[in-house]
Amino acid sequence: MSLSKVKALTFDVFGTVVDWRGSLIRQLEELGREKGLEVDWAVFADRWRGGYGPSMGLVRGGELPWTRIDDLHRMILDGLLVEFGIDCLNEEEKQDLNKVWHRLTPWPDSVEGLTRLKSGYVIATLSNGNVALLTNMAKYGGLPWDCILSAELMKHYKPDPESYLGAAYLLGLEPHEVMMAAAHKGDLRAAQEVGLRAAFVPRPGEWGPDREIDCTPESDFDVNATDFNDLAQKLGL
Repeated sequence: MSLSKVKALTFDVFGTVVDWRGSLIRQLEELGREKGLEVDWAVFADRWRGGYGPSMGLVRGGELPWTRIDDLHRMILDGLLVEFGIDCLNEEEKQDLNKVWHRLTPWPDSVEGLTRLKSGYVIATLSNGNVALLTNMAKYGGLPWDCILSAELMKHYKPDPESYLGAAYLLGLEPHEVMMAAAHKGDLRAAQEVGLRAAFVPRPGEWGPDREIDCTPESDFDVNATDFNDLAQKLGL
């Protein structure tokens, strides 16, 4: 099917649009300096992110009722603070620390590339992050979204099919008129299974310099791009 039918692009956010790991480590290191804490903050950041999938799995499996990502992040954080022996934060400081996920820095090409893509398509988030988180992140990083779409609106976390189909429905489009852009192949394949198109934009630095990321282009994706500017060029913008 021709890409001429595509009217909107939806984007995974954590890792695809923003550098969650580098952003977390920088802000955690700042906290460490303020509080005199000796912690391997890279490990802390990886463990915090590492709890993301399993905690969503508890929601998707029915072991937890619908719980927004902000609250899942806080559950993981509370456990990590005990594990790493960090007991010097009051409740207000814990709440602010949890909102580090609202203050993530875009990859260098993100704002420029999204702005180019916006000239030809409706561009929207399609993230497991909750609406408030994604809105605050957009304000913080200058991300030029037309629309904030979240799994929170569908009450289904990706890769549940309802999250992708719900995004198309909210945009007033058929699934084949929406292209999902992501750095994660599983996200794209789940979108394709319910009729969305797929653009692979790998982020080799997402997990830092010591972890290999699968950046190999795939022939079954509609577009394979090196970054958002390359995606814009390949879409004729």
